[in-house]
Amino acid sequence: YSVKYKDATWITLLENRLRLARDVLKDTGSIFVRCDYNGNMYVRLLMNEIFGEENFRNEIVVKKSGVPQPEQYNLRFNPYTEMLYLYSRDAKFKINPVKIPRESLDWIPMHMPKENKNRNTIVINGKIFIAPRGRHFPSQKYVNQLLKENRIKIVKKEYIDVLGNKQSEIPYFLPKDFDLANSNWTDIPSYSQTQGFPTENSEILLKRVIESTSNEGDLVMDFFLGSGTTIAVAHKLKRKWLGVEMGEHFYTVVLPRMKKVLFYDKSGISKEKDVKKKYNKNNAGGFFKYYDLEQYEQTLRKAIYKPSHPFVDFDDKSIYQQYVFMKDLKLLDAMK
Repeated sequence: YSVKYKDATWITLLENRLRLARDVLKDTGSIFVRCDYNGNMYVRLLMNEIFGEENFRNEIVVKKSGVPQPEQYNLRFNPYTEMLYLYSRDAKFKINPVKIPRESLDWIPMHMPKENKNRNTIVINGKIFIAPRGRHFPSQKYVNQLLKENRIKIVKKEYIDVLGNKQSEIPYFLPKDFDLANSNWTDIPSYSQTQGFPTENSEILLKRVIESTSNEGDLVMDFFLGSGTTIAVAHKLKRKWLGVEMGEHFYTVVLPRMKKVLFYDKSGISKEKDVKKKYNKNNAGGFFKYYDLEQYEQTLRKAIYKPSHPFVDFDDKSIYQQYVFMKDLKLLDAMK
């Protein structure tokens, strides 16, 4: 939303909606709110008040799009990141670990910095290994697990151990083929430009948001729907969804986009290997309903009170653009 809003106006707009959002969250539910440097200090305090400081989970860093004008280079560093705040409803909330594939795998020494008397030695296939000076090994339990997974090898290498003796062999291990995501999400793009929106979230960002905090069949809601990315991704990931939008672009952007998703949209996360198993041209489909919520004044303008035939006399408006109040003859007879 425009940064030209006065801070008080913007905070009030957000507060009203966040309080309603908390009311509709289930006990295990969570909420993500994205904000840049213009308002992040207000958002964090506001969410602390509404959701409780104890339910703050993460301040996640995401990439920002765009670059500053050349005349700004000597005034500040380029704002490269934005914040994604994650709060839960209460302590029942749990995160689904997000696995990030490693680009390359290399064998690395098993020993770790600093000495630890309790972890000077480990046993591998009946042979005792002593840690290098100033280092220590992981627990024997972890070593045994690595052995089961065939992720340990012995490397010929001379070193001085913690006892001052010379050794000629040392164990190396192979890390798993993935890392677990932390609060730094700059490894993925956070914006897209597929729908012509300058602040359109990327599908890959929403994929991580949704998969980390929900399961198939859960309900995902976005009440600042924008270009519809949240519900498009939710549908592809086999979640139920609910979106709310006030702008006229609902009809020109969101509705056509979601119809395309039903018939199979091959763009965005549809190209991801793990998504193809859930969403592809052979199993795409489903249905959705959409409703127009009118204000009271809009309803009054469309109402017709005079006696008329609803399919003939509709004051130059389509029958679908007016409300006709007709006599209920059965009710009148019952009242006699």
